[in-house]
Amino acid sequence: MPSVLPLKKRYGAILGWFASNRPAAQSELHFKNGYELIVSVILSAQCTDKRVNTVTPALFERFPTPEDLAAASFDDVLSLIRSVSYPNSKARHLTDMARMLVEDFHSVIPSDIDSLMTLPGVGRKTANVVASILYDKPVIAVDTHVLRVSNRLGLSRGKTPEKVEADLESHIPVEQRAIAHHWLILHGRYTCTARNPKCGECPLTEWCASYPALSQKPRQ
Repeated sequence: MPSVLPLKKRYGAILGWFASNRPAAQSELHFKNGYELIVSVILSAQCTDKRVNTVTPALFERFPTPEDLAAASFDDVLSLIRSVSYPNSKARHLTDMARMLVEDFHSVIPSDIDSLMTLPGVGRKTANVVASILYDKPVIAVDTHVLRVSNRLGLSRGKTPEKVEADLESHIPVEQRAIAHHWLILHGRYTCTARNPKCGECPLTEWCASYPALSQKPRQ
């Protein structure tokens, strides 16, 4: 059974393990520039990166620039993204986002979180992902994986993305925040899964607040 650690030591131990063992963690989305990144992140909402990566090659071939996407029709975009979740709303978001990006930001992805969030389809999580990856901003995007892993490990008791984001950013050094997002999301995606977490394979059980309870639960 893992010992009860003070919060500072828990963060130090977990971040230390990731830094030593996952030094090159990065997004699994495929993109070549800021335009492709923001489109991919919008498409990834409640959808897997793997699915998004199957859709974007044809989308970017057809609409390689913000100007091309801004001039696209809703139906043309929809026809290329039908296999992602919520394709109708995402097709509308993408065309509206591209038009605003061209008209208001001269086709340059803004680096400021608040400016990013003015773009259609861009909420706080998406803005944080884009700013972190594209501009190395010291912010942490909290999706369902990050929220779940943070709660289970005992890094945060927050039940909302905003609360978990605040807790993580108050304890994770500025220089580690960009990569810490990837550490947590990938750990949640492949090890600390929502159902049947792979505690037997997890290298963090020594410091995990939930391990005693999770390891005793019958697999579903």
